[in-house]
Amino acid sequence: MAQETPTFSPLYRQIKTLILQALEAGEWRPGQAIPSEQELAARFGVSQGTVRKAIDEIAGDNLLVRKQGKGTYVASHNDPRALFRFLRLVPVDGDLTPPQSVPLDCWRAKAGQEASRMLAIEPGAPIIILRRLLKFAQKPVVVDEIYLPGELFQGLNFETLQDWHGSLYSLLETRFGSRMIRAQERIRAVAADRSTSEALKVAEGTPLLSVERVTYTYGDKPVEWRRGLYSTAEHFYLNELN
Repeated sequence: MAQETPTFSPLYRQIKTLILQALEAGEWRPGQAIPSEQELAARFGVSQGTVRKAIDEIAGDNLLVRKQGKGTYVASHNDPRALFRFLRLVPVDGDLTPPQSVPLDCWRAKAGQEASRMLAIEPGAPIIILRRLLKFAQKPVVVDEIYLPGELFQGLNFETLQDWHGSLYSLLETRFGSRMIRAQERIRAVAADRSTSEALKVAEGTPLLSVERVTYTYGDKPVEWRRGLYSTAEHFYLNELN
């Protein structure tokens, strides 16, 4: 039987893993500057060039942000530039005005088979379900139904959602320490049912985009499952490929 050849990992990738482990452990919080390349090179016993290459890759994944003349910072959902990283719905006129999030409901439940599969939790585990509208220029454009693991977001309730004035992800990051770092979406066309048509103020049967998303934190751990219905009468879904 042939022996397996050990997988080789370049040194900068090893340093990248160590930096990611420090981020996951909360050594540097969102919005906080990380140590300089020189300090990290001394810490890990490697060259600054190796550290720089590792940081470049992590910045390319939108987990770190380089600020000219200031240093490198942990990316944060409190940064206005982060808003449209996950929200890809763009007005036809190109005006990227932040939407208004209007909570409709928030309740606790037990995970069914689908929620447990999507969130990688046990069936019957506590979850939080919330419904909200996103309004652009006072017009309802998106209605979301969002499922969250109850153990991670204890204390999240309707009043908290009403009182928060930033994005949902900035709330989950700031209040509960849960950093959303990547998402996977599935998109298809559907027709508006009666409930959705009333929420979005469109005719029943109007074509909508159904966007189902699973969002992950460090370690590829799913921490959010949402199903959104998007009205595209005055918007389109923008996806940049590179």
